Amino acid sequence: MKKVILGLSALCMVAFTSCKEDASSKINSENVAAAAERDATSGDFPTITFEETEHDFGTIVNGTPVETKFKYKNTGNSPLVVSNIKSTCGCTVPSDWNREPLAPGESAEFTVKFNGKGKGAVTKSITLTTNTEKGSEVVKIKSFVEADPNAPAKTPAKPVIKQVQ
Repeated sequence: MKKVILGLSALCMVAFTSCKEDASSKINSENVAAAAERDATSGDFPTITFEETEHDFGTIVNGTPVETKFKYKNTGNSPLVVSNIKSTCGCTVPSDWNREPLAPGESAEFTVKFNGKGKGAVTKSITLTTNTEKGSEVVKIKSFVEADPNAPAKTPAKPVIKQVQ
């Protein structure tokens, strides 16, 4: 057992003392300068400002498709990138957004189409994936969906009564 411990100790000594290079010689000064510049501007995120963050379609008849445009502006100091826009369900479809970087001060818009299906008060969220400090932004649409007055009335199903013997 003493031989095993002595052998492992000798192996560890060789492993820890065999490194002859100094770690500071491996640092690339160009990488240090690039990292310092990146860190200095890391707090300089773009800022997205919407004309409205919630659009109300008002009262609509069930099944009536509606759409709106959300307009936004880059009010930050660096280019704004909107890489994706998605909604909470398939009944709300965002489209036509600018995938190119938006310079500070520039504006853009995207379209949101809602198929008008539902019953009562309906609210849907649309999430933008951006390079802002939060990483995502949310806008909403809402509406009150009422029944179609021209739709055929549903007749209640007849209850099925089973006899117990």
